[in-house]
Amino acid sequence: MARISTGMTMRTEAGRRDGFLREYGLLPEDRLAHPVETSQEPLQCLVELAAKLCSVPYGVVNVVTSDQQRQIAAAGLEPGICAREDSMCAKVFLSGSSTVVEDASKDPRFASNPFVTGDLASVRFYASVPLETSSGFVLGSLCVFSDTAASPSAEQIGMLEILARQVVELLELQRRTLQLNKALDEVRTSNAKLADFAGRVSHDLRSPLTAILGYAGMSEDDPEVGPDHPATRYLQLVDTVARRMLAMLEDVLSYSRVGGGLRPQQTSLRETAAEVAADLRINFGPGAVLDCEHLQLYADPGQLRTLLQNLLVNALNYRSPEREPAIRISGICTDQGATVFVADNGKGIAPEDRLRALDPLVRLHREGDGKGSGLGLAICRRIAQAHGGELKLTETPGGGTTAVITFPGV
Repeated sequence: MARISTGMTMRTEAGRRDGFLREYGLLPEDRLAHPVETSQEPLQCLVELAAKLCSVPYGVVNVVTSDQQRQIAAAGLEPGICAREDSMCAKVFLSGSSTVVEDASKDPRFASNPFVTGDLASVRFYASVPLETSSGFVLGSLCVFSDTAASPSAEQIGMLEILARQVVELLELQRRTLQLNKALDEVRTSNAKLADFAGRVSHDLRSPLTAILGYAGMSEDDPEVGPDHPATRYLQLVDTVARRMLAMLEDVLSYSRVGGGLRPQQTSLRETAAEVAADLRINFGPGAVLDCEHLQLYADPGQLRTLLQNLLVNALNYRSPEREPAIRISGICTDQGATVFVADNGKGIAPEDRLRALDPLVRLHREGDGKGSGLGLAICRRIAQAHGGELKLTETPGGGTTAVITFPGV
């Protein structure tokens, strides 16, 4: 029973070690594959600096797994993999301190090692510093060596230990980057599923709502239901509420579709704005409500149209009671892409509310504001992000809100 218990404990600890190394991207799921290739150039520089500091031709960053030694950066040789039992560092990396050997062939710990005997190499001078994380886990070692005996100074070994701490910092940064990327992937997946669910529910609810509107309309046309009939007022309320709900469902459905089947191409900002203006019956021309510059940008024409429509509707819905509405659409092109500005002279949005106003279903509930679903700006922002850009809100000089939308180039 004791042997079985010991074997299970060893396998459990080996599994924990390999699992922890995977968190750092240092051990792939497929053991024949290479680890995640991030931060290799900085690691390479540190290894080369370590070898030069100790005046030796070779240096490596070794990661020790449950059954292997993996070199993830090397100076003077190509990184390789060997069995853990053949590794020199595997014998001392858990010692808690640096190991410095002037001639490994005379050290009983290493004299019969294949890296010393000539079977794999002929190491003589050998120095190894454990790569210990802040949690106390030892990833492996920073190791320098040569095929001739050497005696580095205490100052050189001290600098080697400093470099080992820098290696650990780089690997910790790699781990945090991988964790962040994983979290972002999970958020993207969750958002995609949520959008798909919202789209399906919105689509399914449109049919009964349309039926309700149809029956309400038929009832109003019924000669037995006159304007003085007690049910007339309630039927009008049903019609109003149902239309409002249908408009909200259309917004949710539009939000769920953003980014799907994106087909970006060179698109005229002015022509797209003119189409939107015609649909909204906005005056378009010199000195009119809407003014737009000529600009070509790389975007999906349909989704650009939706973005502009939502921004123009917002500008009209939240106009200032003190002046006639005016909206200007302008932009600039650079080597990196295009930036579009949609500026109105309306009521504006307080600085502390601008970021929140871009979230789905957020309404500011200010006095005099019209009704809405709280999805218009969220749809605009999502369209920008689907193109690889972003949308932010700023203040228009003289009062109002300016939406700044970036579109990457081709």
